[in-house]
Amino acid sequence: MAILVTGGAGYIGSVTVVLLRQAGEQVVVLDNLSKGHRAAVSASVPLYEGDVGDTALVTRICREHEIEACIHFAAFTDVGESVKKPHEYYSNNVAQAFTLLAALQAAAVRYIVFSSTCATYGEPLHLPIDETHPQSPCNPYGWSKFMLERVLIDYERAFGLRFVALRYFNAAGALPEYGEDHRPETHLIPIVLQTALGQRSQVTVFGNDYDTPDGTAMRDYIHIADLGQAHLKALRHLRDGGSSEAINLGNGNGYSVLEVIETARQISSREIPVVIAPRRAGDAVRLIADAAKATAVLGWQPRFPELQTIIETAWAWHSARPNGYEK
Repeated sequence: MAILVTGGAGYIGSVTVVLLRQAGEQVVVLDNLSKGHRAAVSASVPLYEGDVGDTALVTRICREHEIEACIHFAAFTDVGESVKKPHEYYSNNVAQAFTLLAALQAAAVRYIVFSSTCATYGEPLHLPIDETHPQSPCNPYGWSKFMLERVLIDYERAFGLRFVALRYFNAAGALPEYGEDHRPETHLIPIVLQTALGQRSQVTVFGNDYDTPDGTAMRDYIHIADLGQAHLKALRHLRDGGSSEAINLGNGNGYSVLEVIETARQISSREIPVVIAPRRAGDAVRLIADAAKATAVLGWQPRFPELQTIIETAWAWHSARPNGYEK
């Protein structure tokens, strides 16, 4: 029996593949490499280049590798891009996922761990955000993840496909051989570190007049090793007969944009020029997780919650690989 990891050549997927193999699992990766990197998958792991919406391919993988469970990462994840190109996000994140689920169900796959997002909550009504918070996404990306969560509920009722939907807050950090390489890059920490490396002239801070200690927006950052471990624990939960769940993943700590930049300056010993720009429409003041359910249900605790550690690991990776996963 094997685990199918869709999007396993991506940032979080590649790390989860490593952790699964360290745990003794047989792993198969399906990735169309539109966002992922072939170099992020060990040559010893079967890698199929293709779309999750390719029914014939998914069916063949499930048959040839006796797939027991799927960890589904494959999705577009840029909030701003989703607003400009909603058709691409609904096509890739929703329509293709429908096809994937149908193929998994037909192949009698028993479990799915779904890479969801805190963007399904929309503007926070209270902090920290727990799983009872209303879901009202503000963008097509958030809606695409919300829709698939809803579909998973109906698939369980109809077919018995049990699931855990993991709602991430802000993924960050790196392992020595696996890090963040998005093109174009839109996430704060790699942008800050690229500036420290001289690959960018400055970091643009959008808004310094928020109701926070230093006026800049605050986010909950979580190390990718902790995210990866949560997927293993979610899979174990399902194998042990646990119920389907939606679960937050975060550290419960908020760090501001300026805190991130100053921490990166200290770690890199580099100048990081900053330019203040107006607020961006739709940016929340604070996004902070209540991840108590992850502890109670999965027995999960973040091992690397400190911003210092998160940025140190990211800096080590970016310093060693200034051009990322070179083609």
